[in-house]
Amino acid sequence: MHYSLMRSFSIFILLLLSITFSAQTLSETQKLESLCKVWGFLKYYHPNVAKGNLDWDHQLFQKLNEIEKINDKNQLNELYSNWISSLGKVEICEQCKKEDNKVYFLKNFDLNWINDPVIFTEDVTQKLSYIQNNRNIGDNYYFGKGGRKVFFRNENSYGSKFTSKEISLLELFRYWNYVDYFFPYKYKTDQNWNDVLTEMIPKFIKINTTETYHLTLAELVTKMDDSHAFLFSPFISLNQYGRRKIPVEYAYAEGKLIVTKINSNKLNEENSLQVGDVIYDVNGKTIPQMVNSFGKYIPASNSWGKIKKVKILFLFTNKDSLDIKLEREGQNLAIKVKTYLLKDIINDKPTIPEKWKFIDGEKKIGFVNMGIIERKDLDEMYKNLKETESIIFDLRNYPKQTILPLSKLLLPENSIYYQFTFPETNYLSQFYSRKNSIGQKNTNYYKGNVVVLVDENTQSQAETTTMMFKQHPRAKIIGSNTSGANGDIIRFNIADLETSFTGLGAYYPDGKETQRIGIIPDIIIKPTIEGIKKGKDEVLERALEYIKTGK
Repeated sequence: MHYSLMRSFSIFILLLLSITFSAQTLSETQKLESLCKVWGFLKYYHPNVAKGNLDWDHQLFQKLNEIEKINDKNQLNELYSNWISSLGKVEICEQCKKEDNKVYFLKNFDLNWINDPVIFTEDVTQKLSYIQNNRNIGDNYYFGKGGRKVFFRNENSYGSKFTSKEISLLELFRYWNYVDYFFPYKYKTDQNWNDVLTEMIPKFIKINTTETYHLTLAELVTKMDDSHAFLFSPFISLNQYGRRKIPVEYAYAEGKLIVTKINSNKLNEENSLQVGDVIYDVNGKTIPQMVNSFGKYIPASNSWGKIKKVKILFLFTNKDSLDIKLEREGQNLAIKVKTYLLKDIINDKPTIPEKWKFIDGEKKIGFVNMGIIERKDLDEMYKNLKETESIIFDLRNYPKQTILPLSKLLLPENSIYYQFTFPETNYLSQFYSRKNSIGQKNTNYYKGNVVVLVDENTQSQAETTTMMFKQHPRAKIIGSNTSGANGDIIRFNIADLETSFTGLGAYYPDGKETQRIGIIPDIIIKPTIEGIKKGKDEVLERALEYIKTGK
């Protein structure tokens, strides 16, 4: 073929493809995905929107209505182009071009969707990119800063009951953008956060009852894979999980429940369960199967964090009884066990443990319960325990802001113990890193063994405190992996329901991750069924063995 003819043919094909490409039909999900991202981006990046000059929820409702009548890419982009133009002029931002000396963490930063040629024309892409480069700097109407952590504000509430598809989609869009711009571990979720939006849009469109509204919101929150996250819905708690339970206390080990105490009831009825019973099936489901079924609506950083959250629900129901399969003295039994409303279960007042004590006759080993000891107790505790050969700090709980004064008593010097990432509020979805030090120069530091007990209950501040203890030259961490949720909490409401997620990133000094992994103990030991049945604290016993043998 002659070169000129060949060139003309190529141009014709490209033109044909371009016309076809630009006029392509878009699915409802594609349209709504793009609207969610554009609406959220303009909310935080466009100076006129970010200053609160517009009713931004109302604008979304308008666009949801308009977008229903749109069928193809050209129409959609005409809507976006006109919308952006209507928001007013964006001045050149000289400050946006300035560089600073911060160390940036960019694993969450991804505005590449702006350049997607399947959805956006070159005109809209250029307009969005211009806003990115001349974005809002400084105060934002929709969030504020408390220290280095953000909080959300000036958001309209539409109640917790299902009222319309538009409001349901608004809450989805609002929450998705919260995570997209402010969650430091977005890059760590099992499912790509963009794919979460694709999956959840059809589910939110189908919502037609308050029940499905709350459950779909809970499923969305669970997609974060963050043990700091939750959704408090009385509807789910009472109707999905139940308001009756078997009046026993139990521990979890090896995928089973071990009954540790029988509580009485106001009807003075006998309980057919016994202390030491090992429950492996409830209403036809094994305990791991129950974890999986509950897990769809309960967020956690990892499998052990999921178990920690759901294990309280195992013996709840709305039925008058539960069918239980168990092991008792070598025999497998199937029994029906009556359930009671919580008001009819008599719970003994718990024994308040000592804040600190000696746990050997020679007073060589001290023990500190980190869940109850307070700052005001530390000087007295240390005065009594500083001559011991070892101190065991039990962190299978949540401490009371004792990390700083403890570091000054125990550590020999100031040292970097954690690296945090904070949200860059002048360029959202970017974070910056700072290394944090703790302790002080101290020739009178504690010279003995510092042994720390941890498990899945060691979360957030407890994990940070564990990292402080690790700076001691004779520290040893014993137990099982910690929760893997660290970095403070952002609390807010979605659909008028309380919720939260992790607000700051937290890492080892070398940048190694703890989120979703947890702090890995130096010596791993987990409770066993036999140990629990015998009333043993196997983690503490292993710590005492380490102190005695050095291994």
